[in-house]
Amino acid sequence: MNQIIMHPIGIIHSPYKESRDIPIQGTFNDKVEAWLELKDEYADGLRDLNTFSHAIIIYYFHRSHREEIEGSPFLEQNKHGIFAIRSPHRPNHIGFSVIKIRSIKANKVYFTEVDVLDGTPLLDIKPYVKYFDSRANVISGWLDKHF
Repeated sequence: MNQIIMHPIGIIHSPYKESRDIPIQGTFNDKVEAWLELKDEYADGLRDLNTFSHAIIIYYFHRSHREEIEGSPFLEQNKHGIFAIRSPHRPNHIGFSVIKIRSIKANKVYFTEVDVLDGTPLLDIKPYVKYFDSRANVISGWLDKHF
């Protein structure tokens, strides 16, 4: 397989116009509100998502125009492999965030815990399920020394 073609299912709207304004992780700031807007043909796919408190959104880093194999993360100056950090400068420029759902109206999901640029193309939404997505005894590599 040489190529994968994906099409956005919607767009993410947030108050963050520049990357420098985005919090490192949305979970650290639950006061800022954002919303995502699905294309009309996907609106029915939101049925029952309102029964979940959180969701995972998968999106395309549309303003990242370079790829790196290594990078220095926000907590330290040491370089780490791109797959050991959460930089947007990845080979496929795909990102994900866990969001806290506030409400759903028609084709819009209003949420907090946002760490995404305004205008970011949305690729998918999945419910966050504590029984599947949360793990016990997790080791967070080089990050553990910072927390």
